[in-house]
This record gives sequence, C-alpha cells and structure tokens, in this order.
Amino acid sequence: MNVEIQSVLSCYSSDKTRLMDMLWDVQNQQGYISDKAITQLADGLKMSSDDVRETLTFYHFFLDKPFGKHQVYLCNTVIAKMNGYHEVREALEQEIGCSFNRVDDSGLIGLGDANCIGLSDQEPAMMVDHVVFTRLTPAKVKDIIGQLKQGKSADEIANPDEVLNTKQDYVEAIVDANLRTESRVLFKPNRDYKSILQKCLDTNIPEDVIEMITESNLRGRGGAGFPTGLKWKMGREAEGAEKYVICNADEGEPGTFKDRVLLSHSPKDVLLGMIAAAYAIGSRHGIIYLRAEYWYLKEFLQQQIQDFRDDGLLGKQILGNNFEFDIRIQMGAGAYVCGDETALIESCEGKRGTPRVKPPYPIQQGYLGMPTSVNNVETLACASRIIEEGATWFSATGTDESTGTRLLSVSGDCEKPGIYEIEWGTTLNEVMTMIGAVDPKYVQISGPAGDSLSVEQDGDREFCYSDLSCNGSLMVFDHTRDILEIVRDYSEFFVEESCGICVPCRAGGVDLMHKMERIIAGRGTQQDLEEITTWSNLLKGTSRCGLGTAAPNPILATLDKFPEVYAEKLVVQKGPLLPSFDMDEAMSAHELAVKNLMEEE
Repeated sequence: MNVEIQSVLSCYSSDKTRLMDMLWDVQNQQGYISDKAITQLADGLKMSSDDVRETLTFYHFFLDKPFGKHQVYLCNTVIAKMNGYHEVREALEQEIGCSFNRVDDSGLIGLGDANCIGLSDQEPAMMVDHVVFTRLTPAKVKDIIGQLKQGKSADEIANPDEVLNTKQDYVEAIVDANLRTESRVLFKPNRDYKSILQKCLDTNIPEDVIEMITESNLRGRGGAGFPTGLKWKMGREAEGAEKYVICNADEGEPGTFKDRVLLSHSPKDVLLGMIAAAYAIGSRHGIIYLRAEYWYLKEFLQQQIQDFRDDGLLGKQILGNNFEFDIRIQMGAGAYVCGDETALIESCEGKRGTPRVKPPYPIQQGYLGMPTSVNNVETLACASRIIEEGATWFSATGTDESTGTRLLSVSGDCEKPGIYEIEWGTTLNEVMTMIGAVDPKYVQISGPAGDSLSVEQDGDREFCYSDLSCNGSLMVFDHTRDILEIVRDYSEFFVEESCGICVPCRAGGVDLMHKMERIIAGRGTQQDLEEITTWSNLLKGTSRCGLGTAAPNPILATLDKFPEVYAEKLVVQKGPLLPSFDMDEAMSAHELAVKNLMEEE
C-alpha cells in the first residue's frame, strides 16, 4: 500500500466515518484521487471501491482525475452576472488558455464553475486552491493568473505580507467583512469568555440553561425557526450512549454570507454557544461542519478552538467542573443539499449527502445514530449572548413572537451591500432605505429557496417569523433587471444541486427549468403556465427534502407578484400543437431515423 495512503488511514484510525477527511488529505497531497488511491482506501477501510467512489463523486470539489496543479473556480451567481461576471469569465479563458471545465495544455491550471461561494457582497469572486479572490476585473484576473504561471501559490498572491493564516489580520486581508450596522446583540468586542462560562457553570445546572434559552424565545436562525430551547430540552431527554452538537456552517444558499462573517469576526461567540448546547444536552463531542468554500477560514478557526482549549474552556473538566466537551472541524466538499441537517449528518459520517427521511429527527437519532443537536452559526452566537446577559435582556429586543435580532446578508442593486443586524419587526421599506436601494423592484429573501417580494406590494411587511421569516439572504433587483432570467438561473441552480435520490426533484426540476427557457424564448403559452403550477405543486408535495420542496418557489412567487412579466412573453396557441413544437424539425428527425434504420438492414 502507498505510504501516503497508509499514513492517511492511520491518522484517522481507519475509521470509515472519517472518509471525507481522508479524501481531502489524499487530494491535497496528490492533486486528485486516483483509482489506485480509491482501491487502497477501500481496502484499508474494509469497504468496496464503489462505496468510496459513491462518496467521492457526489461532491463538487473532489476530483477523480487530474484538474491542473491549480484549480480555479469562478462563482456564477445571479449577483455575479450583474457585476462583470461575463468579462471576468472571458478574461480567465484568455489568460489561462482553455475553456471552462478544461485544463490548460501545460496542465498547470484547471478552470471550472462554482455556485455561490458566500461572497455575494463582493462579486465577481473566485476560488483558487482554497483561497478566495474578490471584486474581480479582467485586469485583476490577468495579474493573478500571471503570478500563478510565475510559480507563486494562491496564498502568496492573496497574502503578500505573509500574515499567519491563524490570525484575524489574515482573514481581513483576504475578504472584507462589510459590517454595516453597529452591534446590538452580535459582534460585541472584548467579551470575557472564560468569566461568562465560569459563571454559567457555577450558577446553572443544565436544565437552567435550557430554561434560559426557552424563556428568551430564541429560534433557529438557519431558516426553519425551530425553538432552540425546545430542541435542547429534547436532546437532554433523549436516550443515547453519546450525544453530539453540530454547528451547521454549510452556508450554501445563494446570497447568504452572514455565517461567514460571524465565523471570521466573532468565532468564539459560536464556540461558546456550542459549549452551552453541549452542557445543556449532555454532549462530549462537537463538530463544526464547514463548507469547502470557507477553507481559508479553517486554520483560523482551528486556532480559536485551540485558544479555548488552552484557556480550559474545552477538553476534560472544563473550568474545574465535571464537564467534558471538545470540538473538531469537518470540511464539506461542495454540496448545497448538505445545508439540510440530515444530509449534513450523512456527510459527517463519510457518505454522500443524501437527506434522510424524517422522522426520526436528528435530536432523536442523528450522528452515528445518537441524539444530535444541529444548530446554525447565528443561533449559537445568539445563545452565547443569552447565557451572558439573560433571557429578559434578549427578549426585550424584537417583537413578542420574534425576539432578538436578525442578520441580513444584503447584495444586489444597492449602494451598501454587506451585513446588517436588524431588530425583528423592521419593515422591508426600512431595510431598503438602510441599504441604499435607489430603485428596487424585486427582492429575493432567503435565497432561491425563499420568497420573492415586490417592493411596491410588500414594502410594509415586517421581518419576523409570522411574516417575512428570512434566513438571512436578501438579494435586491431594480427595474432594469430581467426577472425571468433571474428565475431561470435559480431553476438551473436547483437542477445542479439536486442529490438525485428522488424522481420529483431529479426530473421535475429539469422540466421546470425547460419551461422557463421556453417562456423566455417567447414560445410559451398559457398552458405552459398552468402546467408549471401543476407540476410545482406535485414537486413540493412529493420531494424527499427541502431542496425539491423549495425548487418551484421562485417561479410560483414571481408568477404571483409579477404576472405581467410572464404574460408579455406568452404567445397565443393556435391549433392542437404547442408553439414550441416544430413539426418540420420533428418530421426531418423521423425521416433521418427511418433512413438510418433501412441502411442498417
């Protein structure tokens, strides 16, 4: 067996649940994961090669063949396409010397696409070997690719001052935070984490912590809005030899980047929230599932975890108490569906990120079959503030039913994109004024999976769980933007990110995308719109997970809010055939097929 493969297996004690880590280690060492490496990993893990390959091929950033010494992935979101994406794309092809999804003739650079990489406030953006570059222009592309060809690494180009990647200065040199509002609940500087946790452990039993979180009415900030206190209570009561706390940092919803900024500028708030969750439910093991697109944060976060260990906040007998808990980072590999908590758990177990059928829910039967509390980054950061300041303090902000604040990741047609901390109860119009949206028409909240809003119709609606229950993404489009093209782009995103496990999502998403293309091309009829509605309802009612359920949302919501943009594209149906059906083309194809068949005979 190859010495490098043997070393990787030994590092993880040949534990097949750590297959994701092993695949990353092999790829980082060898540039890709060869058939030989797959076979050797399979032998060492007592798995079949097909099982290893099943995991490998599911994720966007794992490579089973060479893709250049350097891999360049250009983000292709709607927001990027509004800000110079096409010019940057052309510049990349020209400077590298190959088209997309190819490797240049020298084998130096592979060029590919990526869906949202969490940088919508500073696009166009790309990843080069785990390092990100933002606000790209053709000139900037020429400089970066030129330096790669001169032998420099991506990190040397992005970090010419050689700041250690464990330092805050490194993170800030790579990516702007764009914090636009003063701290209300989150992003408080100079917190004394040791004193906060010491006081919590000295004065509260686990049930007290759960009661504090429950009284604060903190709800999940990932989108579902499930009461955090109830989740922790269920975790405390669940039976299991072990219990786990997982921080969901797989922030893959296009237009969302709030969790990135929390991890880069308030990471210890998140760690303290995980410790509080572990104390509450009785867990010894924590995992931060970090999306591959945030790899440049990995060493920095590892240092934050080590700081907590050095200060006695993680490990055995935390701060002298009979409480043991530690945290590790699990890297993802590029799969939007892993934002679903059950798909994320499958990935943590070394498998493809296929969503599980619920029930049972993770808090009952999650990671390795044990009770698992999966919480969003922002939820955990809020929890850390609650154990410091108390439930009454937290619930005094926001509304009665939606307490605290909400982070918004704002991008698109506005003067000041970035991160905004607003109180629940703030209206859409107030946010539009705050961000400098001059001529807003259409706002997409919670990413493509969320809701489409008309500023004219919805301006007085409030951000709260009973109205605009936003997961943090807010993309703004003015009157110059083509709504149908935006929706088609979202449809394509869902097609690309479907795990493919169930037919409604796998096939239905493609059909909806084709319907949008037909309408945009001016070949759609009223019948197409009726079929879109029928198929969408079937897709929403029969898909296995939230991706399939949400895939029709942009179409249905914009049909409701902006029916005129669809109506003006429709043609009048004449006769029994759809305008999209070309009889001459069909007959020509038929005649060719008959001719070929006769020649074969």
